[in-house]
Amino acid sequence: MMKHLLYILPALMVLGACAPRIGSSDYSYSSVRQASNAFPCTVLSVRSVNVNSDDNSAGTLLGGVAGGVAGSTIGHGSSAHTLGAIGGAAAGMLIGNLAQDQIMSQGGYEYIVRTDNGQTVSVTQGTDTLIAAGQRCMLINGNPSRIIPYY
Repeated sequence: MMKHLLYILPALMVLGACAPRIGSSDYSYSSVRQASNAFPCTVLSVRSVNVNSDDNSAGTLLGGVAGGVAGSTIGHGSSAHTLGAIGGAAAGMLIGNLAQDQIMSQGGYEYIVRTDNGQTVSVTQGTDTLIAAGQRCMLINGNPSRIIPYY
């Protein structure tokens, strides 16, 4: 059974590589060559936040499969294997869900900015760039929106 459990760890590490990149310099292919409005603004406040996964289905599925396989090796006889697979799948789903939640969790900053035309906006993004309160910046209003230093 321990041999089967050794497959879970590398699989969960693969999930970590799938964590979305949420920094101000990270762009998806779909947002490239798309026009976005840019507004000069000033940072009013900055605070650290935790960014958590919206969907843990991959971890739940992977954990359920791995737990079911590992659980099916428990005991002797078809009934024990079946019950072991069901129990292992249930435990694996729970562990996989929790593991993906921890793996996908990232730090971020929530910026409250005031544009030069007086609008107050909140944008949350990754920790690749820290912009201080009082600093001039640009609000890039697109999908996703981002705050970048004003050079």
